[in-house]
Amino acid sequence: MKILVVEDEQDVASFIKSGLEDYGLEADIADDAFRAQQLLKEQEYGTVILDVNLPIMNGFELCKIIREKYEDVSILMLTAFGTTDNVLTGFDAGADDYLVKPFEFRELMARLRALNRRRLTVPTEAVILKIADLEYNQKSKTLKRDNQKISLTARELALLEFFLKNQNRALSRSEIAEKVWDVNFDTGTNVVDVYVNYLRKKIDKDFSPKLIHTISGIGYIMQEMQD
Repeated sequence: MKILVVEDEQDVASFIKSGLEDYGLEADIADDAFRAQQLLKEQEYGTVILDVNLPIMNGFELCKIIREKYEDVSILMLTAFGTTDNVLTGFDAGADDYLVKPFEFRELMARLRALNRRRLTVPTEAVILKIADLEYNQKSKTLKRDNQKISLTARELALLEFFLKNQNRALSRSEIAEKVWDVNFDTGTNVVDVYVNYLRKKIDKDFSPKLIHTISGIGYIMQEMQD
């Protein structure tokens, strides 16, 4: 798993690179978005560790470009910007995970291993997941409810797929975070609740019956209940 570290602070970049090499990983450093794009064209990387506060172009903008051009590359945002809005912006830009500085290197490695497992997982045979009048095609990533096409972001699709595979089962916020965002993380934000609300607005608001329900003190459940 070759890694590209995009970080303009030389001390921080060197620390990350040295730590990765101690774990037997190969890493390159880019100190701005242009150098990062150049390296991505020249070499194949499994993961990009991406800072937000970069010169020329910020990390969110660069993340969008990487996601559009290199679909199979995992992107881990590693930044001091840790508010809910920052985290949501990162995921909306296409990041696979978001780690807030300061961090423990063991946690960074755990997240990188989780991202690598996900990247190397062989896709399963196409399956149509259904509940009530909602149908989701895992292969084409298309979603319909009451024969109406619904557009979701990549993160919303991942959340929906997890709900569909765990119908009629109470899901805690921590379990959702672990499975949909690949690892256990505690950002001190309400990212899971925000994304559940995003999903509800698209698949439940204008339809009946409602499919995603809140379980007080626990989390959520996807279940067909008559209104």
